[in-house]
Amino acid sequence: MKSTADRFGQLLAISDLHIGYAENRALVERMRPHTDADWLLVAGDVAETVADIRWALGTLAGRFAKVIWTPGNHELWTHPKDEITLRGEARYRHLVDVCRELGVITPEDPYPVWEGPGGPVVVAPLFLLYDYTWLPRGCLSKEEGLDYAHGTGIVCTDEHLLHPDPYPTREAWCRARVAHTEGRLLTLPPELPTVLVNHYPLDRHPTDVLWHPEFAMWCGTRMTADWHRRFRAAAMVYGHLHIPRTTHLDSVPFEEVSVGYPREWRKRPGPPGTLRRILPMEVENGDRGAAPGLRRGR
Repeated sequence: MKSTADRFGQLLAISDLHIGYAENRALVERMRPHTDADWLLVAGDVAETVADIRWALGTLAGRFAKVIWTPGNHELWTHPKDEITLRGEARYRHLVDVCRELGVITPEDPYPVWEGPGGPVVVAPLFLLYDYTWLPRGCLSKEEGLDYAHGTGIVCTDEHLLHPDPYPTREAWCRARVAHTEGRLLTLPPELPTVLVNHYPLDRHPTDVLWHPEFAMWCGTRMTADWHRRFRAAAMVYGHLHIPRTTHLDSVPFEEVSVGYPREWRKRPGPPGTLRRILPMEVENGDRGAAPGLRRGR
């Protein structure tokens, strides 16, 4: 007998596809839904060029009942190999237009409601950026943090390729995005839980395992630390860290769903590019299990 998920669909997630790598592009070419009713959350870092982003999201939109995307830092780079030279907000808006042509839901669209197993749940793709408030231990300011990072040699490429235009700084753009998004979330029906999808974790705790803790400066903002509680999250879905696993904060699962670079995923057990099931939740031996045919990433 088929399970409820087999018959009525699943809410699945993936991030950090990085299809500029041929091996990762091949993963997307093989990626398929488990049922005709499955939705797919794509939590950023699809690629660096608009052409690659269009191909990947268009391919997935042709297979899944609904695809929901939020940008990572790589999509926002003005990369020298991209024919599209837009910067900052203009680049983001161009990507939103591309997604709308493909039928892909973006952070600028009405938040859809998942009515399948585990629902109803509002699925909210968020675009928030970071503001350098997750500082290295002992650093009291962005300037001190950047000095420390330069000293260790661990500096995010965003410093060179992610332009905040027309905002004066990336943190100013972050503040504007947080304020805009908070206003939208506050209008949601209070009786409905949410699945919050962002490229970066909403709380700092997932960065505690980074080999290079200074990289946390480019991973989020203090302003969203309580959003999983305030906005009734059934799950918080993110990527960026390239450390696929599940953690819990206030009983809310934080799901890091990245594929990462080939040199990273080749070292992991299990098949690469496996989609993480977010809903319906399945509790088994104290942990959330995978649907038939799926495997939990760690």
